[in-house]
Amino acid sequence: MARPTNQLDKLAEFYEKGIGLSKIGEFRNHEGYDGLMFGMPNHQYHLEFTQFKDEVPLPTPTKEHLLILYIGNRFERDTIVNRLEGMGYHRVESENPYWDRGGVTIEDPDGWRVVLMNTAGINSL
Repeated sequence: MARPTNQLDKLAEFYEKGIGLSKIGEFRNHEGYDGLMFGMPNHQYHLEFTQFKDEVPLPTPTKEHLLILYIGNRFERDTIVNRLEGMGYHRVESENPYWDRGGVTIEDPDGWRVVLMNTAGINSL
């Protein structure tokens, strides 16, 4: 996934400090763009955020635009939620009630929703 933003520094804090993803790459002033990549070391997937030197109009997320992160340990999931809440990011009710069973939904600085999901003991149907 690559997504534009006008607040790259806030997204860096949210995804790196708040959620705990690793910054695995970045670039500065590449044809007017800065970018950051977050993921897990030694994995071939990542989230990428780009910011143009001038503020640009951004797409508006809906309540169903979700990034789902499955976290196997409920205590670890709750630790991340508490850290994000301490940073000023709070839970929001999910449009689809499934995500509220075992998951916690929080909006990132751009208003895109991240579900921190723990499925231990949850039936998927």
